[in-house]
Amino acid sequence: MAVMTILKWPDPRLSVASAPLGRTSPVVAELADAMLETMYAAPGRGLAAPQVGVMARMFVMDMGWKDGPADPWVMIDPVVEWVSDGTAAGPEACLSLPGIEAEVTRPTELDVRWIGLDGETHRARLEGFEAICAQHEIDHLNGILTLDRVSQAARLDLVSAYFVPGTE
Repeated sequence: MAVMTILKWPDPRLSVASAPLGRTSPVVAELADAMLETMYAAPGRGLAAPQVGVMARMFVMDMGWKDGPADPWVMIDPVVEWVSDGTAAGPEACLSLPGIEAEVTRPTELDVRWIGLDGETHRARLEGFEAICAQHEIDHLNGILTLDRVSQAARLDLVSAYFVPGTE
């Protein structure tokens, strides 16, 4: 598989909610492989299908590969079933917003249900960095970017830094 092109903001496709897949297939498995290859090459820890121009509710993530062995996850049609009351603020980067790191507050735990490449329904409670990454990628599936999770003033500061004159 070849590395795919990652869409960059302000591409309008990044602000559109994606459609459910409903099931897996060999084509979905090939897409997942290509997305993982793209994510590792970027190098990132998560990548949603809309970020590569595929408007489907699917994302890949791997929290461990930069510090240890690879442990890729593929989530098809993920649904958040519960979030904790506890929240934490921290810096988030995004492959579709290169060079931008925004301080985002998110729940520290969540329960998520998804379809795996095996066609089965899976559930997990995610905590810490895994929970943050999954929420970030699910935001992409809903057409929400990191810039949509910060105050208007912070957004203006981030956007002005993103569009430095002479670099377009």
